[in-house]
Amino acid sequence: MRGNERELEELSAILLGGWSDGHAEIPYWLLRYYPRLRLSEADVMLIIHMMTFKQKEDKDFPTPEELQSRMSIPHDKVIAILQKLLLQGLLRIDETKDPLTGIHNEAYNWTPLLEQLAAIRAEEWIEERASKKLAAAVRGERKDIFSIFEREFGRPLTPMELESIAGWLDKDGHPETLILAGLKEAVFAGKIHFRYIDRILLEWQRNRITTVEQAKEHSQKFRSR
Repeated sequence: MRGNERELEELSAILLGGWSDGHAEIPYWLLRYYPRLRLSEADVMLIIHMMTFKQKEDKDFPTPEELQSRMSIPHDKVIAILQKLLLQGLLRIDETKDPLTGIHNEAYNWTPLLEQLAAIRAEEWIEERASKKLAAAVRGERKDIFSIFEREFGRPLTPMELESIAGWLDKDGHPETLILAGLKEAVFAGKIHFRYIDRILLEWQRNRITTVEQAKEHSQKFRSR
């Protein structure tokens, strides 16, 4: 028994030493965006198995039985997922004919899936670029208030934080002086983050506070209570 255990340990050490042979390449975008393609975890796991069959065993067309043997779902579920992928246009089956033997071969083609993932990433990238451009434009128009926030935070503001300040000014209609008073209140409380400042501004808005003097009076009453 001890001999078997020693042999098992030695074999494990050898396999760990050559761990790179046990790796498979999985598209990062698949793991990141599969919910946007309405794929479940079982769908993705099946896709991963099909890709690894190709990479590690050179099998272009693994059978449902082979796929099911490596998963914890029943055979009929594997069939259902394959049909779903084909119907959604994420998977294609290519047929080829060997010119010498005349034998017909089939292979799974993942190009449609990769194209849709690339389209999602491109759309997200365009949105990110537009957000950065908007943030840069807003920063240029209201440089003073942003500079004050960055000085208090001790770092450059993120595009989302810049949009928050712009929203307080344009959407919510808070005066710039009142926003800076909210920042000062957050610094005084030792809670320098945008969510806390937003709660302060919302509280002042509910109490119809529109000037810095009213804000100071309200804060003093709150602390006294």
